[in-house]
Amino acid sequence: MNERVKLPVGYHIDWAGEYESQKRSQHRLMIVLPLTILGIFVSLYAMFSSAKWALLILANVAMAPVGGLLALLFTGIHFSVSSGVGFLALFGVSVQTGVIMLEYINQLRVRGHTIEDAAVDGAVLRLRPIMMTMLVATLGLLPAAVSRGIGSDSQWPFAIVIVGGLVWTLLLSIFLLPTLYVWVAKEGDKLPEPDTEFEERS
Repeated sequence: MNERVKLPVGYHIDWAGEYESQKRSQHRLMIVLPLTILGIFVSLYAMFSSAKWALLILANVAMAPVGGLLALLFTGIHFSVSSGVGFLALFGVSVQTGVIMLEYINQLRVRGHTIEDAAVDGAVLRLRPIMMTMLVATLGLLPAAVSRGIGSDSQWPFAIVIVGGLVWTLLLSIFLLPTLYVWVAKEGDKLPEPDTEFEERS
């Protein structure tokens, strides 16, 4: 516009309407995103009383958006505020699956398993609960992800990000998280107290 439109002296162009609203929302999202990650870290640290385990789950969460970005790329959807909110929701689900996996592996170590055995058994035995969590969210959002009707412009990017991200997060939780656990875990790690209901849940 600046190159092709020559305005008389004293005139200027302001972009308003939906464009201005989108820019304002993106600016707010850039503030909310770091605060969300900080809040997740604080919650994880309070849960595990260990910065190592909190950072381990955050490393898993940091990789989760890759699935959402690939989903946007394959569907040809541009990043928007709606898809940004989808990434925030994806962070929450990624944290949940990471906590399920990490807590189970730590409980196995408390009961005498080696680090490698606990990581492998945790990945195998927690596959079903994590998959069920993913399937519930994915199937629930699938109609919105494939919707093309009137009013679907806002819910479509949101659902696409979460559905694509959840599939990727499932692979991360099963393969990446146990692998990272083996790399960073040490014999003197701070582990939780033995859970009396652990055997029943297993």
